[in-house]
Amino acid sequence: MSNDFWSGSDNTMGSADSDDSQRSAPLTISQLNQLIKSTLEEQIPRLWVAGEISDLSRPSSGHIYFSLKDEHSQIRAVMWRSAAQRLKFKLEDGMAIHAYGNTEVYVPRGSYQLICQKIEPQGVGSLQLAFQQLHAKLSKEGLFAAERKKRLPAFPKRVGFVTSPSGAALKDFLEVIRRRWSHISVVVIPARVQGVGSVEDIVRGIQIAHKLEPPLDVLVVGRGGGSMEDLWSFNDERVVRALAASRIPTVSAVGHEIDVTLSDLAADIRALTPTEAAERIVPSQVEMIQLLHTSHSRMITSLRRQTQWYRRRIKDLSLRPVLARPQEVIRMRSQTLDQLETRALRAIRHRLALLDAKLKRQAASLEALSPLSVLTRGYSITQKATTGKLITSSDQVKLGERLKITLKHGTLETEVKDSTGEN
Repeated sequence: MSNDFWSGSDNTMGSADSDDSQRSAPLTISQLNQLIKSTLEEQIPRLWVAGEISDLSRPSSGHIYFSLKDEHSQIRAVMWRSAAQRLKFKLEDGMAIHAYGNTEVYVPRGSYQLICQKIEPQGVGSLQLAFQQLHAKLSKEGLFAAERKKRLPAFPKRVGFVTSPSGAALKDFLEVIRRRWSHISVVVIPARVQGVGSVEDIVRGIQIAHKLEPPLDVLVVGRGGGSMEDLWSFNDERVVRALAASRIPTVSAVGHEIDVTLSDLAADIRALTPTEAAERIVPSQVEMIQLLHTSHSRMITSLRRQTQWYRRRIKDLSLRPVLARPQEVIRMRSQTLDQLETRALRAIRHRLALLDAKLKRQAASLEALSPLSVLTRGYSITQKATTGKLITSSDQVKLGERLKITLKHGTLETEVKDSTGEN
C-alpha cells in the first residue's frame, strides 16, 4: 500500500492526539476515494454473493446494471458487455442469483459496486434456466405446435444431413442407410456442431439445404451424444427458428435419449440418435421385400377365391331356363301374350255390348220425351214467326200477326184472322 495517501509533504503520519503543528496535510476527496478504492479492492478478493435482482436496466451499450439485495441491505452491481454476452439465460427483476466478482470503487462519485463476472440462478443451473426461458418464449409463438409438423415422405430419394463430417454420427447414419435402403442419395452439409461458430454453421447448413438442386426430400440436423454444454448449440434460438421455418421436412437427431433440446421440439420428427433417424427416414429393404411377398401371396389367394366364386356363379346362371332353354322361354312368353290378347278382345266386346245396350235405352227414353213424337199423332207446334216463341194460348197473339206451325212433315206459315180465348 502506498504511503503517499497517508502522509503529508513531510512524509510523517498525523495523529488525532497531535497538536495542530504536528498534523499532516489534508487529503483531497479524490485522494480519499482512491485510498478507499485501493484498500477495498486489495482487502476483499473475488467472491460469490447471493442476492435478489432489482432495478435491472440494459442500456444500448450492452452492459447490465442492477441492484443485489437481501432482507437488510443492497449493493449496486454491474455486468460488463463482454461478460453479459456469455450469459445463457436472461436476467429479470426478482430473480435470485449467485454472482461472482469483485468490489470496485467508482472514484468520481465515491460509490462502490460489485463487478459481476459470472452469474448463476439459485436452485437451477444457468443452462437449464436459459432452456426454460427460451422454451416458454418459442412455445408461446407456436413454434412447437403439433399442427405445423410436416410428414416425412414414405420413400425419399434425396436426404440432407447437417452435421460434422468427421463425427461418428455421420458414419452410423450412413451405415444404417446403406443397410436398410440402397435406393437413396445422402448429401452431407458440413457444419461445426459444438463450440464457437457452431450455431452459425448449423443455420447456414439449413439455408444451404434449401438451395440444393434437385431439392431434398428430408433434412436431418444432428450430432452424436454429449453433455448439455456440448449440445447447447441445438438449444440456440437461431437454430430453433431455422428448423421451424424449414420448407423441407426436418428430423432432429441429436444423440441423447434423456434430455430434449429445443431443436427436437421444433423439428417435424425427433430421433433419439442419428441411427434412429436413419431408421425412421427410410424403410427397410428386407422388410419391404417381405411385405411384397406377403402382399403377393394374399393377392393370389384373393384372386383365386374370387375366380372360384365367379365360376360357381356362372354355373348357377347357366342352369337357369333363360340360358339353358331360351326358345322355350320365348314360346311361353308368346303363348302368354296370345292369351292376354284374347282376354283383352273378349273384354272389349263385352264392354261395347254393355255400352250399346245402355245407349239404346237412353235413346228410347229420349224418343219418348221428344216433342216430335207427339207430332206423329196429329199435333203441331205453333211459334211466332218473328221470334220463334212458342204459342200456348190465344191471348199470346194479335190479329194479323204471322205464326209458324210445325207439323210431323213440314211447316206452315199463317196469319191470325181471329182469336178466341177460354176463361
